[in-house]
Parts: sequence; structure tokens; C-alpha cells
Amino acid sequence: MLYSQKVLSSWKTYCLSSSRTEKTSDYIGRWATIRIEKGVKKPQPQMLKTPTANGRQVLSHLQESSAPSRGTGIIERDETPMEKEIARLHPVNFEFSDIFYFCRKGFEAIVEDEVTQRFSSEELLSWNLLTRTNVNFHYISLRLTIVWVIGVVVRYCFLLPLRITLATIGIMSMIVGTTLVGQLPNSSVKNYLSEVVHLTCSRILVRALSGTIRYHNKENRPKKGGICVANHTSPIDAIILTNDGCYAMVGQVHGGLMGVIQRATVKACPHVWFERSEIKDRHLVTKRLREHVADKSKLPILIFPEGTCINNTSVMMFKKGSFEIGGTIYPVAIKYDPQFGDAFWNSSKYNIVSYLLRIMTSWAIVCDVWYLPPMVREKDEDAVQFANRVRSAIARQGGLTELPWDGGLKRAKVKDTFREEQQKNYSKMLVRNGSIASLSAGTESD
Repeated sequence: MLYSQKVLSSWKTYCLSSSRTEKTSDYIGRWATIRIEKGVKKPQPQMLKTPTANGRQVLSHLQESSAPSRGTGIIERDETPMEKEIARLHPVNFEFSDIFYFCRKGFEAIVEDEVTQRFSSEELLSWNLLTRTNVNFHYISLRLTIVWVIGVVVRYCFLLPLRITLATIGIMSMIVGTTLVGQLPNSSVKNYLSEVVHLTCSRILVRALSGTIRYHNKENRPKKGGICVANHTSPIDAIILTNDGCYAMVGQVHGGLMGVIQRATVKACPHVWFERSEIKDRHLVTKRLREHVADKSKLPILIFPEGTCINNTSVMMFKKGSFEIGGTIYPVAIKYDPQFGDAFWNSSKYNIVSYLLRIMTSWAIVCDVWYLPPMVREKDEDAVQFANRVRSAIARQGGLTELPWDGGLKRAKVKDTFREEQQKNYSKMLVRNGSIASLSAGTESD
């Protein structure tokens, strides 16, 4: 009897402990499931302190993706120069093992090249309830789906019609206003009215995009007779800048609605438009731009030296033509916040109508604009060196990656000169090492 009671007591204790263990295991399992569903916590946005001209600092909430590294993190690149890396393998002369260096560099470019990824939309750290840049719709939860559907209704049924109305008002006002002002004789009154019309219409167009723009260091705004250069992300870059000041545009003559706007605005403001046959004449373009800059009463010229749209993560090579004109250069850095809308225009994927539809159905266009101190070309500096110096200043201020590649690679193949340059560098290294080896051999024989 006593033995039976002990067995029964032991059984009850075991059942109780098993019940507690099951409850604990169930709790841990449910906790782990919730953690898996929520995913790994995303890194918090960094507070980047940007110095201004007067010593104060502007705090910008920029995601880590705003200042990306040279790669996306798929591979770890070795930035050691070719000569030093090959020197590790052998001191002098050619060896077949040298080909492994070039093979590795080729594989790195295939897996993750740093050029073509700048021509696609920037990846976000978190979803902003808009269309993702690399995947289609994936069902996650009913609550999130309902929130997304409400956002679609708000953006397409409320914001889009309102924005189209404002854009129509702004474009029609610019065409009518500049046409009327253009009938007046050249005078200070005409210039004043032209600036009023341009500023008013540009601000209406910015409202049509729900633009929220923060301008920094306004004391460095471009002056008349100067050249304003900025990094290029979107066709709306010009509207972003003309919202805070008037500029003389430079570009090719177009047809359609854009042609109507160009013909109307040139009557009231000294824009520089070129015919298709003239735009290829580099000397003619340079001559007309120099004549414009020489007149200190004319508005500053607005130029985007990259020549194509980059996805606002980097700054590519600046064409040297803008820096051969002379005069004062006013650098401007533009940085968009992709959390509210993707301002980048991928012209290889979307036409202008599709792009404008994507812009007008986003939440808003939020960006920062920094006016940098004016820069002039130094005596011992050529146009290429001056362009690189201006590009570096813009990249540092905007938190962008500086790349030496030509933006023309967006549509064109790599030039043979790039490959030939690497071949020349390697041959020079062999010749130099060969001469050193010969000298060393002669010394030993003596």
C-alpha cells in the first residue's frame, strides 16, 4: 500500500512537470514564431551631420542606403592596385599566374559590377507601401493588405486627380504667362515679370508633386553670369531648382508639348536651345554658352554634366565641356528620400508618361538641396581635373558614391580604350620590372 502511494505520488509529480514543460515549450514556440514573422530588426537610420557654410550643422535622416558602398555586399572587393597585387605572387617578369588577377576582376564585374546597378532603382531597407523595385505583390497578412489597398485608393483616387489638375494649371500658366511677357520690349520690367512667372509656375508644379524640399546654404545660390552644375537623377531636377530661383536652361529643341513650352519660355527668358544638327557641333555649343556667360545680366545656366539620370546613390563622370566655358561654377547637390517616392527615371524601362504616372502616384517627393560655395578653375588645372574636383564636392555634400565611369555606359558598350588602358598599364609594369631584373642580374654578376 505504501509502495503504491509512492508510485502514485511520483506519477502526479511527473505529470505536473510534463505539463509545465509542455506549456513552456508552447510559449517558446509561439514566441519564436512571432519573432520569425516579424523578421530581423532593421538598422535604425543614421543621423548624418552635414556642415554648412556658417558653421552650423544640418541633421539629415538618411538611410544607410543613401550612402552606399562601392558594392551591394555580395562580394568583398580588394581595392589593391594591380601592380602591388601581382607583386605579391612574384617579384618580376611575366608568369601565367598573372591571368588569375584579371580572371578574378572579371568574375567580380559579372557578379556585381558597380556601374549598371546605378541605372536601376535604389533598393529600400523597408517597404513604403508603394510598388517594390525588384519584386511583385506578395501576400504577408490581411492587415497589411488592407492598409496597402487603402493607400492605393488614396493615391490613385484622391491625390492623382488633384496633382494632374495642378500640373495642368502650372503648364498652361507658364505657356500663357511667358507668351504675354515675351511681347514686351527688353527691359528690367520684362526681366522681373519673367522671373515672377517662372517662379510662380515652378512652385505650382512642385505642389503638383507634393514636393517637400529643404534648401541649405542659400547664401551660395548661383548668381547671374555663372554656371550651375548639379547631379542628375530625374527630369524634375530642373523644377526642384527653379522652385527657389530662375535659371537659363540648356538643351535640344523638342516637338509636341515640350516644344510648345520651349518656344513660349524662350520669348521671355534667354534659354539656350539647340537644333538636333547643332547639338553635335561641340564648338558651336561652347561658343553660344560662352556668349551667354559673358553677359553678367543674364540668368545663370543650369547644366547636368553627367548627361544621364543616375539613381541618386552615386555621382558619375562629369563631361568636361561644361568646365571649358569659363566663368564661375556653382555646384549644387540634390539628394532625394526614396522612402516617400522613387524620383529616379529609368529611361530604359519607362517612357516619360509612365514615369510621370509613377511620380504622381507616389506619396510625395522629398529631397534636400545644398548650395555649395562657388568654384573657379585654377591656373594649373585642366577641364577634366576641374570637373573631378567639382564632382567630388557634390558627392561629399550629398552623401553619394563617387564613380569615375561615364554615364553613357547606360546605353553604349564599354569603349576599347578602357581595355587598352589596362593592357598598357600591365605592359609598362612588365617592362619596368624587366629592366629592374636585368639591372639586378648585372649587379650580381659584377
